[in-house]
Amino acid sequence: MTQMKAAVMRRPGGPEVLRIESWPVPTPAPDQVLIRVKAFGLNRSELFTRRGLSPGVSFPRVLGIEAVGLVEEAPGGRFRKGQIVATAMGGMGRQFDGGYAEYVCVPAAQVQPLETTLSWEMLGALPEMLQTAWGSLFTALQLKRGERLLVRGGTTSVGLAAAALASKHGAEVISTTRNPARTELMRSAGADLVIVDDGRIAEKVKAASGGGVDKVLELIGTTTLADSLQCARPNGIVCMTGMVGDKWWFDQFSPMDVIPNAVNLTVYSGGPDDFMQTPLQDLVRQIEAGALRVPVGRVFHLSEITEAHRCMDANAAGGKIVVLTD
Repeated sequence: MTQMKAAVMRRPGGPEVLRIESWPVPTPAPDQVLIRVKAFGLNRSELFTRRGLSPGVSFPRVLGIEAVGLVEEAPGGRFRKGQIVATAMGGMGRQFDGGYAEYVCVPAAQVQPLETTLSWEMLGALPEMLQTAWGSLFTALQLKRGERLLVRGGTTSVGLAAAALASKHGAEVISTTRNPARTELMRSAGADLVIVDDGRIAEKVKAASGGGVDKVLELIGTTTLADSLQCARPNGIVCMTGMVGDKWWFDQFSPMDVIPNAVNLTVYSGGPDDFMQTPLQDLVRQIEAGALRVPVGRVFHLSEITEAHRCMDANAAGGKIVVLTD
């Protein structure tokens, strides 16, 4: 076993730069794990990397910041061959080759073992999506039972997962969408109220929540952040996690004008330590029991990676995009 199939990117560009090639299977060091990848989810950070917008990435590169699969080799003895595992972050797909392949080699310190009967397509949707949603809600926003939460960008996979987690936690959830046809999708995920987003929703949110929500999860990014800050009540928290709006920065930023009195602004980016602190096994058990519903949008195979990226570019999945390797 020396070669594998991998989606290799040799230059930045559109989805067409991802080509299936024969690629060397990596050899794990004692502090690493070689995983036979069964499935992986797509993430917008990979879209940015594909476009050449992630600093420090050299080419050729195999993208992919997450993967699930079976342990193939674990020289350090922390895992056994055939064990179901999940991994995410820690330089995957940027500093070293990631999950868009039949095998991936990662540090053992960023691997979670799992016991589960979930299908690979469901399991493949979970690591980064749940890490981001759970970390944003409970680490950055410190969400409490009974609070009102606004999810700005409610039809994203993280937005749908966050609504499900927050609703189960006992929060009241308001989700936004630009497309009224997706109202039922968000309600089925856990949203109590859906607001159609025209770019300026602060007055609607204040009217619906009695003066402002307790917490705001901003998944669109800088294009709507100023308006989202106006949606929070005094002492509320706004967390910017996503950048679906494809813009990383403000053209002009005056904190005294943009941030209301006593409203707190934070971010959540997530890293390997955050992934390892995510109670993934517990969340998997909840999904198996039907107590937590998470959205799988569309499923592709590795040979269809170009089509999968086109689907992500168009925001056409209606949930997490998952790619199976066989």
